[in-house]
Amino acid sequence: MGFALTDEQQIVRDAIREFADAEVAPLAGVIDREHRPPLENLPKMAALGLFGMLVPEEFGGSGADTLSYVIAVEELARRCATHAVVVEAHSSLCCWPIVHFGTAEQKAAYLPVLASGEKIGAFALTEAGAGTDAGSSRTTAVRDGDEYVLDGQKVFITNGTFAQVFIVVARTSDDGAKGLSAFIVDRDTPGFTVGEPERKLGIRGSATNPLGFVGARVPAANRLGAEGDGYAIAMATLDGGRTGIAAQAVGIAQGAFEAAVDYAKQRVQFGKPIARQQAIQWMVADMATSIEAGRLLTHQAAALEDAGEDFTARASMAKLFCAQMAVQVASAAIQVHGGNGYTEEYPVERAYRDAKITEIYEGTNEVQRMVIARGALR
Repeated sequence: MGFALTDEQQIVRDAIREFADAEVAPLAGVIDREHRPPLENLPKMAALGLFGMLVPEEFGGSGADTLSYVIAVEELARRCATHAVVVEAHSSLCCWPIVHFGTAEQKAAYLPVLASGEKIGAFALTEAGAGTDAGSSRTTAVRDGDEYVLDGQKVFITNGTFAQVFIVVARTSDDGAKGLSAFIVDRDTPGFTVGEPERKLGIRGSATNPLGFVGARVPAANRLGAEGDGYAIAMATLDGGRTGIAAQAVGIAQGAFEAAVDYAKQRVQFGKPIARQQAIQWMVADMATSIEAGRLLTHQAAALEDAGEDFTARASMAKLFCAQMAVQVASAAIQVHGGNGYTEEYPVERAYRDAKITEIYEGTNEVQRMVIARGALR
């Protein structure tokens, strides 16, 4: 891969950066304090084409390459991690599996409305007793003629409050992970309910909801792939999602870094800006180096996917490194701000809380190490 962005990729970066500075940044603190999703910005994000980046042009998307997509996610996260994860969950976790595993009919029915942002997507795999151990999912899907009847519960579903299309993994047989199948479920399906959103440490504007299924009838035509393919579809989906979360982590770190640099140039102690103190300079140097390393890992994982090569281990490396890096950089940014950094008045406090989730969702740090080790030891 080359290290320079193409003209098209630079255009994406500039456009999303301008939008994030003008429309996302002013709302970031508000939705964090109010624990509510940025619904007023969703139509603006749709107009920019953010919801259709991973959808082919024939279905109304832009058919962007993965690298352009992760650049967009980073730029959103630089100003607000919530906005970034709304796009990431919709694109990587809902649109992507339909693009890669859907039938022609499923693609025609769902991709245009998802690409336009008319409908927002979500992904439902996690259960109270099946987080890292996704193969132990207990939500069931029983075939009944031309339908499947779903019963069970899912938790921690990003975009749950306002999503209209859900990719749901449910058990169709007792054969462990091989007994799972994937379904496209519409929000208005009778017997399907969305619970109240969780109140969280970070990404507070991201709607994270439980889902309930009680005799929810889903057309057999909405099964994604064959019976028993659900676990494989979910794992493939998470591979790409991890690159998106790595980009989110880079964006969080970049925003915290920029805030720390600005503050260090303005804050005067002992008669000079603290940016002239060697202790601060070394912190800034370490932060800058770590962010650039994480960005390169993320771009490499995206480039491998675009090239059609195996990117599973690289995506896990990017997510593991970038998640840890984001927490460390956000912590250092608070340190640069001193006591001010511990208050809600400055954005680094929010960045620190937002960064933590990148070490947990779409596979914890420990899971990423398992994936990386499996690839290295085979």
